[in-house]
Amino acid sequence: MRISRQIEAEIGSRLARMRLSRNVTQTMLASDAGIGVRTLRRLEAGESSTLDTFLRVALALDLGDAILGAIPTGNIRPIERVSRIGFERKRARPQSEEDRQPTWTWGDNADD
Repeated sequence: MRISRQIEAEIGSRLARMRLSRNVTQTMLASDAGIGVRTLRRLEAGESSTLDTFLRVALALDLGDAILGAIPTGNIRPIERVSRIGFERKRARPQSEEDRQPTWTWGDNADD
């Protein structure tokens, strides 16, 4: 099983448990989220779903802050910001083969 399928299954299971712990039926949650009951059942079963569907259900369960809290903001620390004025990243660049290879391996030291 691919790792993404495992995560989808776990997310679906957690959403179902959250819904049940709040004593909300699938019909009620689907209505609050603006989706169909069958779509909610597929999501809770861990089947493929869209990000929009997931977010609608999460927001209907009032989990928006928890989702945002799980993803780092990627902000630069203030001291780094001062030292990088004018050099902040605007986009990522592909790594060259040289960048991907480790520069040190075991046994490279003369003392080994």
